[in-house]
Amino acid sequence: MNMDILITLLIVASVLGALASNRVPADITMMAALVLVLVTGVISPAEALSGFANPGLMTIAALYVVAAALRDTGAIYWVAHRLLGQPKSVLASQLRLVAPASLLSAFLNNTTVVAMMIPAVQEWAQRLRLSASKLLLPLSYAAILGGTCTLIGTSTNLVVDGLVQERGMEAFGIFDVAWVGIPVLLGGTLFLLLAGRFLLPEREGMVEQWEHGREYHVEMLVGKGSPLAGRSIQDAGLRNLTYGYLTEIQRGERLFPAVGPEMVLQEGDLLAFVGVPECARELQRINGLQAAHGGAHKLALNNHQRHLVEVVLSPEFPGIGKTVKETGFRTRYQAAILSISRSGQRLPGKVGELVLKVGDTLLLETSQQFVEQYRYRRDFMLVSPLQDSTPPDFRRAPVAVGVLVAMVMANVLGLASTLEAAMLAAGLLLVTRCVTVNRSRMNVSVNLPVLVVIGASFALGTAMESSGAAAWIVELVIPESGLSPWLALIIVYLLTAMFTEMITNNAAAVLVFPIALGVAEQLGVSPMPFIVAVMFAASASFMTPLGYQTNLMVMGPGGYTFRDYLKIGFPMSVVVAVITLTVIPMVWGF
Repeated sequence: MNMDILITLLIVASVLGALASNRVPADITMMAALVLVLVTGVISPAEALSGFANPGLMTIAALYVVAAALRDTGAIYWVAHRLLGQPKSVLASQLRLVAPASLLSAFLNNTTVVAMMIPAVQEWAQRLRLSASKLLLPLSYAAILGGTCTLIGTSTNLVVDGLVQERGMEAFGIFDVAWVGIPVLLGGTLFLLLAGRFLLPEREGMVEQWEHGREYHVEMLVGKGSPLAGRSIQDAGLRNLTYGYLTEIQRGERLFPAVGPEMVLQEGDLLAFVGVPECARELQRINGLQAAHGGAHKLALNNHQRHLVEVVLSPEFPGIGKTVKETGFRTRYQAAILSISRSGQRLPGKVGELVLKVGDTLLLETSQQFVEQYRYRRDFMLVSPLQDSTPPDFRRAPVAVGVLVAMVMANVLGLASTLEAAMLAAGLLLVTRCVTVNRSRMNVSVNLPVLVVIGASFALGTAMESSGAAAWIVELVIPESGLSPWLALIIVYLLTAMFTEMITNNAAAVLVFPIALGVAEQLGVSPMPFIVAVMFAASASFMTPLGYQTNLMVMGPGGYTFRDYLKIGFPMSVVVAVITLTVIPMVWGF
């Protein structure tokens, strides 16, 4: 062992410890590692920075823009709503959950899919009188499994593909990994359906029930040409909302106070809902509904600029004791009042005729600049924005879906590489204004730490290879007498899986990749089975919430503990490992 190997292994060990402890952000840890391997002379500056120009990294960045467009146009909400259906039992719920989650995750970022579907899953739990913990972890697992079915389904696959291209090998096609991914998805789904009900816990999540929150009265209109016209309340998805409920419908001069699920909606119907602030955000995401009052449509704002904000009126608010109409609120503050809550209770009636009092909580639709402009003004005691409350622009949803399909087909037919297809798709979505430049920048910025981790981890992988550390580990793992290729494949898979549970999946893939190549070279066999094993082992993180971001996202809402992940994640990992290690030699051979 020379000095470069020793330095590299010490840095890698420190990185593993820092990431496993979760005390230092992953991007800071990986950038510190990059600096250390650079200043110690293990790799050159060009090698240290080459990861940030890797095709896999740039593809991931472009796909963030694609995902932002699908979210902003509401395409992802429409697809999820249509595919989820109306399940009647736990088994049916889990089965209907896996299908859309895995399908969407095959072509979109897993984190985006899980974030968008968590509210729908919570609504399922309320409707079926089930604990959300029976459904949320299967949601995360389904997203992970679905992501393994295509090259663009998970960033790990793209990272490994980028490493493959760097070494002059042929790049993967978008569906090349489906030969293993689909059997893994089917096997993992079967395990979830058969054993999930027994292994998943039943407990309350951390999210408070909406009945205990601030209650608002929100009115929405079924506008002219609305796709909801002619559909029943049940089919329109208005029967079981997550954050509120439909109380009555005003149709011309007639009032329907008791609304049944089979009642058919008509153009011009005025729908009254009662719920917490998030109810307004939820209603915005239903294609065909628009705010009935408040003059939101009169604001000089584009769709992507609108946000929901809560404010509490202070004694110095100039409109105290006046009706909303008398205060000229919309003109004065460039904000439309959707609803008013007093002492935690909704105020019924037309918003414009309500008299304002000190302490009233107003739900507003306004611009993002409102928060910065009025956060410290004396008019309001509190200004609180609702996260992710921009209403989708459903008019452009067909365009966004069309671009996504074209991106996949261009890659499948060999008309463009994965990177070229993703970049062209991102450009088309910007040109067609399915997503704005600012929104795309924001989406990439939010995920910038992930991109930094990936780019910096390439430097660590290069250091492992150029210093000889990877070869040293190979000699340590593979005895002089040699091993059978299949046994060596198992060792590579288990090593990657172990790293993934402790650190990030992308970092695990980059660190083990040179070791996998070294094992294949020493055995004199094709490296492809080992490369694919690294892909799947790095993605197959089920036993802890740390290895994969979607596992961490459902931990709070589902009320899960580390023990819960281990209880169902260990057998799930065994199932996936057995299928993967059986199918890989059959497809690629040694």
